Amino acid sequence: MTETVVVPGRFNGPRESGNGGYTGGVIADRLGGPVEVNLRAPVPLDEPLELAAGEEDSLRLLHGETLIAEARSLPGLDVAVPEPVGPAEARRASERYRAPEDGPFSTCFVCGPARGEDCFEVFAGRVEGRELVATPWVPPTWAAGEDGEVRPEFVWAALDCPTYFASHLEGELTGSVLVRQRGELSGAVRAGEEHVVVAWPIEIEGRKRLAGAAVLTAEGETLAVAEALLIEPRAAG
Repeated sequence: MTETVVVPGRFNGPRESGNGGYTGGVIADRLGGPVEVNLRAPVPLDEPLELAAGEEDSLRLLHGETLIAEARSLPGLDVAVPEPVGPAEARRASERYRAPEDGPFSTCFVCGPARGEDCFEVFAGRVEGRELVATPWVPPTWAAGEDGEVRPEFVWAALDCPTYFASHLEGELTGSVLVRQRGELSGAVRAGEEHVVVAWPIEIEGRKRLAGAAVLTAEGETLAVAEALLIEPRAAG
């Protein structure tokens, strides 16, 4: 199979390329179930991309000869979600959100503090006394289908950005970028309803940072989980 897909310019992460979680979710939706997406190059915006079948339940996203992403089905996804965070605590945590107004992700449609009215406002800040970040999230109606259920690519996007802040709970924000996201949706995320998005660090090894994330109902039920691998840029010189 081959299919042409386009990542609209409004769904950027960095200023001039597509949000990694959104892009991964577009591909993952074609496979269903738990999926691993590996990002190989920045995602072009408003450009036709070819989504082609690979080997053994996998897909490849190409821009001309450039491989943008690869995805494969997983037999399962073992992510241990911490004790839930309630909406009130998540709102307090979001007040500690520390993304710079002029940073490389400042106009990201999910977490950009300079984005404007169509931002998801997934502003994950550290939960006091815990090793995780959290934010409330009320998905807008335009992110859902006719049944009111938020489309998978937007759930994957909401799972993406908080892992960056979870993997940098302390110290300088290093500009790490998403290179791999594993995700699974287990319940319906409903537009217009308040949810909580949480993320937590799992491991740091050299330039690699591994973090988990989950979308919860206001009552603490897990609706979606992810594991993200981020890589810090190499030091100059």
